[in-house]
Amino acid sequence: MTDNLLVTDAHCHVYPEAIAKKASDHTGTFYGETPAHGGTTEELIRSGTEAGVDRFLIQSVATAPKQVKSINEFIANETKKYPDKFIGFGTLHPENENLKEDFLHAYDLGLHGIKLHPDCQKFLLDDEKCDMIYSLCSEYDMPLLVHLGDKRYEYSSPLRMMSVMHRFDKLKVIGAHLGGWSLWEELPSELFKIKNLWVDCSSSIDYIPIELSKEIFSRYGADKILFGTDYPLHSPKNVMAILKKMDLPRGDMKKILNDNFDLLIRK
Repeated sequence: MTDNLLVTDAHCHVYPEAIAKKASDHTGTFYGETPAHGGTTEELIRSGTEAGVDRFLIQSVATAPKQVKSINEFIANETKKYPDKFIGFGTLHPENENLKEDFLHAYDLGLHGIKLHPDCQKFLLDDEKCDMIYSLCSEYDMPLLVHLGDKRYEYSSPLRMMSVMHRFDKLKVIGAHLGGWSLWEELPSELFKIKNLWVDCSSSIDYIPIELSKEIFSRYGADKILFGTDYPLHSPKNVMAILKKMDLPRGDMKKILNDNFDLLIRK
């Protein structure tokens, strides 16, 4: 089904080697899981290649404003080390007083988008303090990869993301985890109709029954779905195996595995 198809993993977290295991374990604790991998870029390339992945969108999340610059520089440096393997997204923190400066720094580093995780960063998606992020991403055509959904919190509610996108109609968003982690059976019907919303299948198809995954895929449409694994929390090999079990048409797989990503990301 995936023979001779280019594959891009659109959702990978990576960390400097010195802190990779600690950071991965912290994420595992947050979700009550044991990470499949250690979080280094070298291990990502190795495990991803074994799963048939050609390229990786790499990113990390700043849980404090002071972390933003160093994280973005780390991601940019890794993409320079492996230009044929990595596409980098930067991070921002809405509490930073130098938000525009941080954004422009990420843009000048050659990063291709911005990652936000409202639950870890502890802000509401539709809080006005985030408006500058949405405005700048819209102006510079930088897609926003956003963790959406968690029954434990209100920060990342898909309804809040919908409210934002109604106000910023040029904003391009990749909603992680099929647009609502742990909320897959109650996704609002309006979510599937938003023009500039794409979703990735990370930390989702490996939690829910295949028939529910296929139903959600069908409602979004193959043009709006990106392949993603959530490395290092999940194994690229396992996620790829589950996607193959969905037995989607080859044309849909081609879009999901790479083509949609290529159309979305600025060159």
